[in-house]
Amino acid sequence: MNAAPRTQTGRRAESLACGFLQGHGLRLLARNYRCRCGEVDLVMSDGDTTVFVEVRYRRHAGFGSGAESVDARKRRRLTAAALHYLQRHGEAAQGPSRFDVVSMSGPPQAPGIDWIRNAFEA
Repeated sequence: MNAAPRTQTGRRAESLACGFLQGHGLRLLARNYRCRCGEVDLVMSDGDTTVFVEVRYRRHAGFGSGAESVDARKRRRLTAAALHYLQRHGEAAQGPSRFDVVSMSGPPQAPGIDWIRNAFEA
């Protein structure tokens, strides 16, 4: 599979995850926040809590769920990018923050969604 369809599938998964979370009351602050330390797919607010969301999509569970693919290396990169975001956005640093994972699987048109709040501690 070449990169273009994979990128399109990833963007679609992020859009679906964003809509899902907004439907549960979260508000989008930033999408694909990048710094040299890493990237956060979605930065959202849940009341006074800043939520850093990693979105993972798997067409098949043969290699494990999307959530299982957020390994120690990925968690370190997410944590570093989140700290960078908090340093640049002082208002977000005033309240609590957490890391969520939205794991999606199944056909890209209608994947199953598993929202894991507080997926890991920084």
